[in-house]
Amino acid sequence: RHLCQRAGLPEDRIDVSGLWGAVEGYAITALESPRASITTLSRHFGFDAVEAEGVIRFVMRGRASVATLGPDDLVAPREGDVLELTRGQETELLQALKWQVARADEDYDAALVEARRITVDTTRIASESFPMAVPPEEAERRCRRALMEAWVGRETAAFRLPPSRLALDPADAIRLQHDGRLIDLRLVSIADAEARGIEAVRQDRASYDLPPGAPRPSALSQAVVFGAPEAVLLDLPQLTEEQPAHRPFAVFRSPSTDGFELLTTLGSRARIGTLVSDFYAGPTSRFDLGNALVVDLLTGTLESVTDLTLFGGANALAIESASGVWEIVQAGAAELLAPGRYRLTRLLRGQRGTEAAMGNPAPAGARVVVLDTALASLPIAEADLGIPWNCRIGPASRPVSDETYVAQTFTPSGVGLRPYSVAHVEQPWRKARSPGDLTIRWTRRSRALAADSWGGLEVPLAEELEAYEVEILDGATVKRVLSTTTTSALYTAAQQTADWGGPLGPGDTLDICIYQLSALVGRGAPKTVTLIL
Repeated sequence: RHLCQRAGLPEDRIDVSGLWGAVEGYAITALESPRASITTLSRHFGFDAVEAEGVIRFVMRGRASVATLGPDDLVAPREGDVLELTRGQETELLQALKWQVARADEDYDAALVEARRITVDTTRIASESFPMAVPPEEAERRCRRALMEAWVGRETAAFRLPPSRLALDPADAIRLQHDGRLIDLRLVSIADAEARGIEAVRQDRASYDLPPGAPRPSALSQAVVFGAPEAVLLDLPQLTEEQPAHRPFAVFRSPSTDGFELLTTLGSRARIGTLVSDFYAGPTSRFDLGNALVVDLLTGTLESVTDLTLFGGANALAIESASGVWEIVQAGAAELLAPGRYRLTRLLRGQRGTEAAMGNPAPAGARVVVLDTALASLPIAEADLGIPWNCRIGPASRPVSDETYVAQTFTPSGVGLRPYSVAHVEQPWRKARSPGDLTIRWTRRSRALAADSWGGLEVPLAEELEAYEVEILDGATVKRVLSTTTTSALYTAAQQTADWGGPLGPGDTLDICIYQLSALVGRGAPKTVTLIL
């Protein structure tokens, strides 16, 4: 109606009562006549326009028959047959028809629908684009209707009727008796002379009563609404060669409450979760088969890995056993218990020198961070160690003062630069000895990643120099500190007498604590042992 009125037709000359259907949007993108615009709608919805009694009538196809004609109702021409039936070749028809429309529920993005015939002897495919917004399931139904119209309409008829059939108009549906059967036809054109020359095409009413296509859920992009992120600042040992040994993870920082500087932007979110139940201490340097680590992840998944992959660093997680204290755990087996909940077993505990961070237990609700490439290393210099920094983390598209930024205070201590605790402290009772000088021996460990190699005779020294301190303990009291530059220290008989009133003999015990020293961070992780003499 609107297009006809734009063409100058008065309201009383337009009849659209025979139409149904809805157009959610129609774009006329070029200079064209109203007739061209109506033709596009006619092709899509399947209707005809016909002039009758001075009125332009628009009627849908697939209507019921208005008349039944037999051979006696036809007028014989001077030459030719009374009735001409023509059937088009199958190879000239389409195997598939593709339509492109717009989706009003997806910001008018393009949607493609298709109708296809399977067992046919043609391979022709046609594509059409309609500048209108319609639901894809309705467009698919109409596309199937158009393809069925083409196949059914390949049968055409031409005949003549007497003037007494003046009531028939183009677009009317009739039934024609031929060879003992009734053929449904739709009148296409009528030429009035001494007789009415009729051209008609075959129609099948079933093709106009098809079900809609399968529903297509809308994927409309929604406005991004930022909330405060869940941010975790980790001060961990060095995990890879690419990661500097002393850098934790953050985004913005400032030594005060203003003047924040951007350190980095993160391209992906880390896998963060919490402990479901208490996580107790376990053995180190071998598999912990007694404990199970049950975690809830906010995002992401976990999977089981082989032992060889596990030894290569896979499935590493940081468990916060206390505030700011993280144990690194690796898990060989992962079992999905519920969406986002995993039970991890076949554990390697206290990895990368974090055995001292092992909680007993780490409480339920403690934070868990999967250590993978989603974590970002920040350019924190060694001179920044020990300085309390105010950090703000949030969306990079917003200013640092935005309410979506979360604020945290963090003091990097350079855990990655701290020497590991020593190992294999020798027990004096294993060798016969007499009271006198006591030699304390141990084996050095290295925080260098190359120390994992089995080919070297000695692990590399990651510090500038090799130095140790050994504390002689009396309960919590430090009686004496021994310094040495080798993996042994001599506790002389004179020192024993000064500390205990006499040399220590067989059956006595001695509590000691050994530290490897770093020129940058001082003492490393402690190793506390009770020696049995």
